[in-house]
Amino acid sequence: MTEELYEHVNQYHDHPDFTPRERLAARFAEQFALDHTGIDDELWERMRAEFSDVELLELTITCGFCVGIGRAFQVLDIARDFDVLWSREPPES
Repeated sequence: MTEELYEHVNQYHDHPDFTPRERLAARFAEQFALDHTGIDDELWERMRAEFSDVELLELTITCGFCVGIGRAFQVLDIARDFDVLWSREPPES
């Protein structure tokens, strides 16, 4: 991933440099992070059509790790060197 593409990751849904697979993976990751119980059969079938079982496992485990480590850093008040809103969650008051 180039630095420029990384800078547009929050625009994955309509940025022209993301491939359809990258868009789908980003959508899955965002859904996983914000509302994992909202991953429905329609999204899962789309994922299965684009990714192998091994890729689905790797993507899901990676999402779980990232969510978990992010929460651990939050609890420990680690890595707050820059003000970035990583998701659609509201900023802290």
